[in-house]
Amino acid sequence: MSFMQTQMLIDEAIEELQSRINDTAIIACSGGIDSSVAAVLAHKAVGSLLQCVYVDTGFMRKNESEEVSLMFEEMGIDLKVVDASDRFFRELNGVTDPEEKRKIIGEQFIRVFENEKKISGAKFLVQGTIAPDWIESGGGERDVIKSHHNVGGLPDDVELEIVEPLREFYKDEVRSIARELKIKSSERQPFPGPGLAVRVLGNLSRERVEACREACHIVETRLQEAALDGKCDLPWQYFAALLPVRSVGVHGDVRVHGETVVVRAVTSLDGMSAKYSPIPHEVLSKISTEITNALKGQVNRVVYDITHKPPGTIEWE
Repeated sequence: MSFMQTQMLIDEAIEELQSRINDTAIIACSGGIDSSVAAVLAHKAVGSLLQCVYVDTGFMRKNESEEVSLMFEEMGIDLKVVDASDRFFRELNGVTDPEEKRKIIGEQFIRVFENEKKISGAKFLVQGTIAPDWIESGGGERDVIKSHHNVGGLPDDVELEIVEPLREFYKDEVRSIARELKIKSSERQPFPGPGLAVRVLGNLSRERVEACREACHIVETRLQEAALDGKCDLPWQYFAALLPVRSVGVHGDVRVHGETVVVRAVTSLDGMSAKYSPIPHEVLSKISTEITNALKGQVNRVVYDITHKPPGTIEWE
């Protein structure tokens, strides 16, 4: 998009927010590009009426909470961090169906913000919902591909009025706005709202989530290094998922019956479609070795996903 087109979108979003919000508003800030853009726009629109809240669900990436707090501090926007990990793990205990996971996560986010409402007296909840979120969540004549926690996962009895300034925007448009607003996360790869909860297939124990967190960190670090070294292009999105698939392996002379990590890397423009990224074998080999060494006894097999979207989706759940 041109500078003029981007500035027009920014001005229209700010005007819309000013017309909608006339009292205290809470915004859910994950640090991702969508919620960060929504937060900056809302801050410009209503200033001190906005309260930014970061919910640590226990399903965030390695060091993410600290990095997000620092980013908002550098932008001059106050951010309240709420550790709700015990709540989310308790409510998701034993839940393995991906749609049920997403709906529970959506409801628990709302319950956390309702608690914040009691403290602040907020009337509005601002969300960074973008077009692919509600398109994939279904409704009307649209099939449900997967219920995004901030759309199809929302409970019916929400006590806050929801405001979605990016609802009609696609990821490439949001990224252009982020660049114009000089948001640090403008080039950050997408991260699902439910976090690692939809990258750990099967039961969400703290041990399995921690394994996925470490595997994701390794994938992100090694692919960023490879891109800097000119070995490959940096994918649009890249991560690891932990599968509830056990197979026999060996570490040294010891038999291991471990789980499987799948590495996923794709190229895309707006997330509506995607192609798998051709990662060099030497890079994949390094990732595989590092993951199985770091998670020795827990993970003994690493595979690479070469599925496009469609027929697959970018995330596994």
